[in-house]
Amino acid sequence: MIQCKRVYEPAAASDGYRVLVDRLWPRGCRKETLALDGWLRDLAPSAELRKAFCHEAERFDEFRLLYRGELAAHPEHWWGLLDKARQGTLTLLYAARDEVHNNARVLAEFLEDELERQGEASSPVCYAGEGPG
Repeated sequence: MIQCKRVYEPAAASDGYRVLVDRLWPRGCRKETLALDGWLRDLAPSAELRKAFCHEAERFDEFRLLYRGELAAHPEHWWGLLDKARQGTLTLLYAARDEVHNNARVLAEFLEDELERQGEASSPVCYAGEGPG
């Protein structure tokens, strides 16, 4: 299962594997006190895309399309998260105020689509050359 959660919300046992998916460290959070299993900066949208989006809801559809393109071009950044989602709960942490229009939501959707595409019975041979291996 994949869920999204603001980094400012308290950690819960039900969060499972918690990973920060923002390029910038969240304001007001101390690294030593944040309950976190990983920080995947390279998984976040490029600086150019993030600045162009500027967290404006009317630009979200374009942002989603462009960010999904960035994700598809770099499976090495997200490939390992698929196993975490298969094994239990994967919580994608983000700092944005908008809980609907943000990169974590797009990433969660992308990963869910990838899990569905691969299916439970998929053989790694089917994906030779598509990801790190």
